[in-house]
Amino acid sequence: QVQLQESGPGLVKPSQTLSLTCTVSGGSMLSNYIYYSWIRQPPGKGLEWIGYIVYSGSTYYSPSLKSRTAISRDTSKNQFTLQLSSVTPEDTAVYYCARVISGRNWYVYDYWGQGTQVTVSS
Repeated sequence: QVQLQESGPGLVKPSQTLSLTCTVSGGSMLSNYIYYSWIRQPPGKGLEWIGYIVYSGSTYYSPSLKSRTAISRDTSKNQFTLQLSSVTPEDTAVYYCARVISGRNWYVYDYWGQGTQVTVSS
C-alpha cells in the first residue's frame, strides 16, 4: 500500500520561503512512468497544480508559479520536497503531494497525501 505524507511548517511569514516535504512509503520513487506532484487548494477555490518531478529527476512547473518554485527529491529517504519562495498571503492553501501514473496518452493521480494547511501571515 502506497502512502504519502506531507510535513512542514503550518505558518510562514510573507516574503519567506515555504518548504514542504512529502515522504513516500510502500513504493519506489525510481519507477518509470511514475511522477510525484505538488498541488494546492486555496480557501474557497479549486485545486491548483504546482509541479512535478519525474523518474529522471527532471521537473515541470506551473507557468504561473515557475519563477518561485523548486521541486527536488532525496531517493535515499524516499522523499520529495517543495520550495516556494517570496510567499504572500495568496499562497495560503492546503498543500497536497500526490503520485501520478502515466501512460502514452493518459495519467492518473492514484495516491494522495492527506494535505497540510499552510498559512502565510505576519
